[in-house]
Amino acid sequence: MGKEAKHPVQTTAKTLEIIEAIKSLGGAGVTELADEVAMGKSAVHNHLSTLEEYEYVSKADGEYSLGLRFLEIGGYTRKEMDLFGIAKPQVDELAEETGELVNVAVEEHGRCVYLYRSRGTKAVNLDIYAGLRAAMNTTALGKSMLAHMPDARVDEILAEGSFEPATANSITGPAELREEFSKIRAQGYAVDDEELMKGLRCVSAPILSDGEVVGAISISAPTSRLKGKRLEEEFPDQVISAANVIELNIAHS
Repeated sequence: MGKEAKHPVQTTAKTLEIIEAIKSLGGAGVTELADEVAMGKSAVHNHLSTLEEYEYVSKADGEYSLGLRFLEIGGYTRKEMDLFGIAKPQVDELAEETGELVNVAVEEHGRCVYLYRSRGTKAVNLDIYAGLRAAMNTTALGKSMLAHMPDARVDEILAEGSFEPATANSITGPAELREEFSKIRAQGYAVDDEELMKGLRCVSAPILSDGEVVGAISISAPTSRLKGKRLEEEFPDQVISAANVIELNIAHS
């Protein structure tokens, strides 16, 4: 959840609650949605009818699901981001080189937002997709960005309660996180050691522009493959190199 609006429009807020409920439930009927958002069925139906008219939801057999209009808007938003166009070739190239899953992400509203992913020939099939939002502290992508943010911004994200555990390995304590950030800055990359999901490790490097972090790139692989020299040298060198190429292209675009 983002910052609380000073003068929230209740109708808009309720519509967005319904959209979030449809997403979390994987589709639902009017009665189920009314229970989920604590609204009357008639009011929920009115919201849904408007959303359907504007093609933001679709209805089949009495159940509402999110419409592909959201994909159109998300695709347009991503296309308009300079980082996406510049980073995509490097992400694809790194996935081909390593055979693993490669991601690029940005920070928005204190969350790590996956912008693009590319699968190598050996990549595991994870429930990660463009637009997915994760707690910054649970991913190598998020930690590499946090480590290069101003202390004031890190404090702000921490105050918003955005640091959540995903596994028993997730780092959530402020002091422990700051120690982790110092290590990341010193070595130039971050590691997610089964902090987002069990059995998965990730290595990530930040993408900087004029000294400010604008995103991060990562390689994800099963712990059985991402260990030893691959974890300590090979993959870190590759993500740092890819991030450097992206930074140069940003600077000269």
